[in-house]
Amino acid sequence: MTTVFASDPSASRGRLYREDLSSFRSPFQRDRDRIIHASAFRRLKHKTQVFIEHEGDYFRTRLTHSIEVGQVARTMCGALGLDQELTEAVALAHDLGHPPFGHTGEDALHALMAPYGGFDHNAQAIRIVTSLERTYAEWDGLNLTWETLEGIAKHNGPVTGTIPYALADYNALDDLELATHASAEAQVAALSDDIAYNNHDLHDGLRAELFSTEELAELPILNECFAEVDRLYPGLNLYRRRHEALRRFFGVLVEDVITVTRANLTALDPQSVTDIRLAGRMMVQFSPALWSDLKVIRKFLFHRMYRAPEVVEMRAKVTRIIHELFPLFMDHPEVLPKQWRKDVKAVEGDRTALARIVCDYISGMTDRFAIVEHARLTGQDPEPGLRASGPGHIRYAERVEED
Repeated sequence: MTTVFASDPSASRGRLYREDLSSFRSPFQRDRDRIIHASAFRRLKHKTQVFIEHEGDYFRTRLTHSIEVGQVARTMCGALGLDQELTEAVALAHDLGHPPFGHTGEDALHALMAPYGGFDHNAQAIRIVTSLERTYAEWDGLNLTWETLEGIAKHNGPVTGTIPYALADYNALDDLELATHASAEAQVAALSDDIAYNNHDLHDGLRAELFSTEELAELPILNECFAEVDRLYPGLNLYRRRHEALRRFFGVLVEDVITVTRANLTALDPQSVTDIRLAGRMMVQFSPALWSDLKVIRKFLFHRMYRAPEVVEMRAKVTRIIHELFPLFMDHPEVLPKQWRKDVKAVEGDRTALARIVCDYISGMTDRFAIVEHARLTGQDPEPGLRASGPGHIRYAERVEED
């Protein structure tokens, strides 16, 4: 049963371009389905989460990560009486704007785009769903509801200060009220992202042998999870033991957020989704004690996984790919695919507009396409470690630590 502060699809603020309502899907269900069928969503299959996508079939990609975030978000919204379709739509769309090579690719594009307005993957996701997806007859983009767009834009909190151009352009057409918080559903999607990647990065780091099970068993939260598994299943084999422990770790995070969020909502006593937006703080949170422990785990992952020596070396290699592709397209836009050249011709003489087109093109590339195109256009063979191969060697991992 939904609550009075849940987002109500029947009371949606609607879409930029008016459409008749579906006879069998709510507006938020329709948004979710459009996101799933978008080409940008399919490309997440071959975009870096932590390990470059060809490193092994068992490692997460942006696509599998987004699916896991959606699952966590639906679970928590169900427990909190919120709209599950809206949170799933935001969860599935939250990483659409990521370029190839994850945060390393984002850092490279942001540096290259500094003279032209910078690059931000959250803002780029809005650009994708409102402009760059061009398959519908009557409009560019997916024509998502206001609530879904709001959630994508500010699921991490209000957007203040200088607004990224990719977000500001759309906001000028359809005010997303960037200075306020998003709905509780969008906030759930944001915390589900944290839960999913903290959990699955531990899985992937173990599989990559960047650290040991014994090291994990000494970390806060995890030490109690391993102790419970050992008590219940003495002598359990290595793989089952660590899976059972990480399964419990996952549950601890989810239960903590649900408990804290319920307490926050009880204290606020919101009577509408507007009360959530105007609360002045996030309603969906970890407890201070768990967040303190989680920061210890994040620090461990940062040093042992995201900044391992071999990882730092590979970050430099993939950064070079982006740094060489960008000026190449700027100086020779005629090598862009035919459908992109029409946009280039329309902005002839405008260097900033050209840079933003080039940025759109590069940020939409998958890892493998960026590697192949770089080799084709520069005549250089892919560097060792960037050729597609099977699992067994760690060539790339990254995440930016944010406290």
